[in-house]
Amino acid sequence: MTSDPPLIAILDDEPDIRRLLADALEEAGFRTAGFGRATEFEAALRRMTPDACLIDLGLPDRDGLALVHRLATQSGAAIIIISGRAQVQDRVTGLELGADDYVIKPFDPAEVVARIRARLRKPAREAARNGQTARFSGWSADFDRYLLTGPDGMETPLSHAEAEMLRMFLDSPRRLISRAQMLESLGGTAGDSFDRAMDVRISRLRTKLGEDPKNPRLIKTIYGAGYIFLSEVGWS
Repeated sequence: MTSDPPLIAILDDEPDIRRLLADALEEAGFRTAGFGRATEFEAALRRMTPDACLIDLGLPDRDGLALVHRLATQSGAAIIIISGRAQVQDRVTGLELGADDYVIKPFDPAEVVARIRARLRKPAREAARNGQTARFSGWSADFDRYLLTGPDGMETPLSHAEAEMLRMFLDSPRRLISRAQMLESLGGTAGDSFDRAMDVRISRLRTKLGEDPKNPRLIKTIYGAGYIFLSEVGWS
């Protein structure tokens, strides 16, 4: 039995852009679902589970950034912002709120397809190699449900971006991970916006892991070099 192709949700109020993206994605083997308004998209989420979402920020009925943030905290889907807002601060804000990537209009549809493939390929490869649940220092991370469980049994949801970063650390425990390696692993674009987004995600992970920012026990900063995850890790 073969599984269905990944489902990509497209939220943009311009029909031509939705059609352009849908044509490119379907030609590449994906399924698509298009929406012109946030309310339609949110209603559809009650009956479908997309693998990735393409979100325009200039929506007629909802603040796009608020929607991105809500999706990042409640959904395991990869989130790629597609927007005409080209300022660095807009990109930084989008990534800080939980988006995995940011594409500026006008764009080449082939680039969007490539970015989606990069976002979806890595978790599938890692799942086949390592399983979906990691255990470390009394914690467990369930990458099927995007859920972090503490030693006290308290459950905390992970955004797709946070889960992707945590998995990068768990795949290489007790090894230095440089900023360049993080860039390659997380599929970002070099620049201040991605650097700041990485710092924010690490800070959020530390908070969810109950870390003391002045003396972290699990994610240690090696200034000028990168980061080391200090715990042993088991997979099942």
